[in-house]
Amino acid sequence: MQQPQPQTMATQLIITALLIGLAAGVLSGLVGVGGGIIMVPALVFFLHYTQHQAQGTSLAVLTLPVVILASLYYYHQCQKLGTPIDLKVVGLLCAGFIIGGYFGGKIALSIDQESLKKIFALILFYTAFKMLHWDTLLIKWVKAIF
Repeated sequence: MQQPQPQTMATQLIITALLIGLAAGVLSGLVGVGGGIIMVPALVFFLHYTQHQAQGTSLAVLTLPVVILASLYYYHQCQKLGTPIDLKVVGLLCAGFIIGGYFGGKIALSIDQESLKKIFALILFYTAFKMLHWDTLLIKWVKAIF
């Protein structure tokens, strides 16, 4: 009896996945984002993953030490600059992330895909709105009218 041949990944899938990972890695090292902001939408749009599948894949990538080199570089550079990264805070954030990630995953899987996409988009929009300081511009604009 012949053994079944392992499935090989299509070249286009390999290239697309590598490019998504590269973009997420560069942005993660550059500004501290990547998984949720880059990988999830890219997996949905380019690989046609479901929202649940994309979020799970993004989280699975985080289980590997994918950003260890960037983290170590930041750690050493921040020490040199006199603004060290507090490893106790890192540990506390990790503990919270582990617990929160577990319960967040349980909640996400109970929400339908379309609603989850909308929640995800609103969080991205809100974050951009705040980081661009559009909230203060909006308040100034409203105050100028009245």
